[in-house]
Amino acid sequence: MDIVDEINRAHRELLDGERKVMTLRRHYDADFEDVWDACTNAERLSRWFLPVTGDLRPGGTYQIEGNAGGEILRCEPPRLLRVSWLYGEDPGFSEVEVRLSSEDGGTLFELSHTADVPPDMWSGYGPGAVGVGWDLALLGLVLHLSGAPKVDENTFHQTDEGRRFITAGSQAWGRAYEAAGGPPDQVAVAVANTTAFYAPEEEPS
Repeated sequence: MDIVDEINRAHRELLDGERKVMTLRRHYDADFEDVWDACTNAERLSRWFLPVTGDLRPGGTYQIEGNAGGEILRCEPPRLLRVSWLYGEDPGFSEVEVRLSSEDGGTLFELSHTADVPPDMWSGYGPGAVGVGWDLALLGLVLHLSGAPKVDENTFHQTDEGRRFITAGSQAWGRAYEAAGGPPDQVAVAVANTTAFYAPEEEPS
């Protein structure tokens, strides 16, 4: 598998309104019920994403280790999951929705993240701040579905492959930002800042 090519297998879209809507859409060569199980089974989530705890049913709450938590707003197996996605002391509105459908012998996967984003965060990083994080998560999913080992999230950004993946993802979100009307100079700043955040240059020893 060419890990970097996984960036090109996803379509990215941004609705740049008062609330930002970032969408990733891609095809997986796996049965959609298997993809659903991988996205909703706590034991499997810990193998490709992060450990999840909580009351994992509609109306229940969940917590991702070291990351977001929230409420399970809708769950319609095996096609639709919507959760609030809250992180930090004052997260504002933030929801994630995953939709699955059968397509070409596999699964069409669509993830949308709708959120209030502080203006200074948006002007500095644009959609890549969240988007590259989801790119990395979905890389974990494709590796899991194909039986390949999970990358080490602590060192992936230090590898040549990891840096190329992050850079390509940041640039892809930059293109989505510009397509949604983002000024080119602001897009360039956002891409540079996002890339530096996810793949910081190592300081010389």
